Amino acid sequence: MAKIQMTTPIVEMDGDEMTRILWQWIKEDLILPFVDLKTEYYDLGLENRDRTDDKVTVEAAEANKKYGVGVKCATITPNAQRVEEYHLKQMWKSPNGTIRRILDGTVFRAPILAKGITPYIPGWTKPIILARHAYGDVYAGVETRADKGEKAYLVVEDEKGNVREKLLVQDFAKGSGIVQSVHNMDASIASFARSCFNYALDVKMPLWFATKDTISKKYDHRFKDIFAEIFEKEYKEKFAAAGIEYMYTLIDDAVARVVRSSGGILWACKNYDGDVMSDMVATAYGSLGLMTSVLVSPEGNYEFEAAHGTVTRHYYKYRNGEETSTNSVATIFAWTGALAKRGELDGNADLVAFAKKLEKATVQTIEEGKMTGDLIPLFKAEGVVPQKMESRAFLKAVAEKL
Repeated sequence: MAKIQMTTPIVEMDGDEMTRILWQWIKEDLILPFVDLKTEYYDLGLENRDRTDDKVTVEAAEANKKYGVGVKCATITPNAQRVEEYHLKQMWKSPNGTIRRILDGTVFRAPILAKGITPYIPGWTKPIILARHAYGDVYAGVETRADKGEKAYLVVEDEKGNVREKLLVQDFAKGSGIVQSVHNMDASIASFARSCFNYALDVKMPLWFATKDTISKKYDHRFKDIFAEIFEKEYKEKFAAAGIEYMYTLIDDAVARVVRSSGGILWACKNYDGDVMSDMVATAYGSLGLMTSVLVSPEGNYEFEAAHGTVTRHYYKYRNGEETSTNSVATIFAWTGALAKRGELDGNADLVAFAKKLEKATVQTIEEGKMTGDLIPLFKAEGVVPQKMESRAFLKAVAEKL
């Protein structure tokens, strides 16, 4: 059959370990037989990031800004053990953090729902979409150790280098310790707010935003104020017309409300809060492998990725020649999200339709009882006995359904 044609390439960012293996299989089994795939390829595997002094990550992010749509495989953010394992020059920063800083977007994560996969919180009958600010906080933090007797200060200088403010962070007179500084930008917070308000209007879902402004009276309170100002000036009437609400509350109150809810909420969180809560929400719905993730920038750039890591344990088994049963659904949906958005932007209806059919085939394969091992304990459907499938066999089953 004739392959579906593409006019504009997708920026393809390859990754690490087991997800890198799945990445290639997904292309071979599910995409290349049907699509004349056009991508601009960047290898974000840890070895290549080290080889290029991480310049490849910046180049990939800039390419994403140029072409508008990217798809990213899961990557390793190295710790001390990884530096030794991979013989790295240094402990490179998170590639996701670098890309998000350059694109300055908001990460929207939503569960992939399949009949038979019952959430751990049974009251969640509707999806909870988590909006995560993708700039600043600890991901762009500066940190160091302090020895006994040293003092750490937060210093702000004006344009001429004059000290405007100097605040004592900690006097380490009694012993050594650690110190960290984080920052954010008003413009980025405003972009985050508008992205959340626009997304809520698109999906017709109420928006909840939560920080800890009672403790962080400058940093978190600035988020609260910017959201409130923009909502009052630009979105209050639009929300009323759409029949949805905007609510601000403390992060601990939001957690309690979300757990008691039936879902159907767009929950906006700061960067670190969103990192943690998106994993909690994904797991409560069933699996990190059943979660979509897309970074949306204010300029309309999109970067799709899986919401989980590189599945290191399975990779070690694969490397030893053992079979694995690794969940590839979120990575499949990263590709379908990128293909659908590329088709939408290019007016390519065939490409959009293909992406939606691949998503449907993936979900139906699970609903008919064919799945990877992580989903079997979660699956309960009358008359259907779940069958554990090895990693590539699951992809072959999806291909047959497709």
